[in-house]
This record gives sequence, structure tokens and C-alpha cells, in this order.
Amino acid sequence: MTKEELYAHPGWRWCSSEGAELHTLLLGLQTPFREKLEWLEEAETLTLQLRASRESKPKEERNDG
Repeated sequence: MTKEELYAHPGWRWCSSEGAELHTLLLGLQTPFREKLEWLEEAETLTLQLRASRESKPKEERNDG
């Protein structure tokens, strides 16, 4: 790999906050709608599991930490 190829790699441009934002937008444009829905459903399931786990702990145990 030459030096020009190394620095032309998109990873170097995505290391800044602006580049990371652009990369995230690009990924969003390339991701199918169905995949986005599946991700949201998985995130919701995880949130509900964490909430149920937190609520099932006794109050004394939650106040210790």
C-alpha cells in the first residue's frame, strides 16, 4: 500500500466529528428500511429488559451502589 492509498482511505476522513457525522448519514442512506426497523425493535426489547431488571431489584440493593 502506498502512502497516497493509505491517506486516501475514507477512515482518515471519518476520524473527525464532522467526518463521523457524514459517515453516519451515509450509512443511514445505505441501510434498508427493514434493517432500521429491526434495529429499533431490538433496541426497544433491550430497553424493556433493562427496565424490568432494574425494577426487580430490592430497593436496598439499588441504594448501595
